[in-house]
Amino acid sequence: MATRPAGLRERKKQATREALREAALRLALEQGPDNVRVEDIAEAAGVSPRTYNNYFSSREQAIVAAITTEREARVEAAVAARPPEVRLADAVIDAIVTQYTDPGEIPREALTLITAHPSLREAFLRASSAISKPLANAIADRLGAFDGPTAPVLAASVAAAVRVALEQWLQPAGVAPATAGLVVVSGSLPDMLRAALAPLVPALDAAENRPSQHPRHQ
Repeated sequence: MATRPAGLRERKKQATREALREAALRLALEQGPDNVRVEDIAEAAGVSPRTYNNYFSSREQAIVAAITTEREARVEAAVAARPPEVRLADAVIDAIVTQYTDPGEIPREALTLITAHPSLREAFLRASSAISKPLANAIADRLGAFDGPTAPVLAASVAAAVRVALEQWLQPAGVAPATAGLVVVSGSLPDMLRAALAPLVPALDAAENRPSQHPRHQ
């Protein structure tokens, strides 16, 4: 089924959100995140602070949104695009690994910014929870189960596993005063994501293999 084009109002909202997150990241890179105010971001994007607050609850959220933008929608679309014969666990894991490890996903300077500031790191980690609802929709669609907790529980578990992998990837650099608060990117993020998601494979398989869950094959 073709996706309906966004209406004018929705396109304006999308454009405003994009302008805010791009301004937030640019100002943070230029001035340092601690020197950026919500008012500065709003002014740079050409909107009022009140409008800003309709889109983001903090400067950290806006800065991180410039890096993680639309990731949850891409995860949902990637799972939905896989043919029915592809195992649900494979569809979910492949979508997560691809969308979180795309070389263009996190520019080097933006990653450095995140790793150097605890508040941005925490916002970056919290952003992983945003995949829960869209992923639950994709899982429910594949299972043919739009009621009950199965899809939301599985999606929330995936989001939690992603956060665990990201926390391991962003390891503390050390406890010495010179390095306190800094982190270094360590290890292979794809491998860490797959390892964190591996315990969920039996649950995804069990949900998919329930006889009543396959109206799409009937």
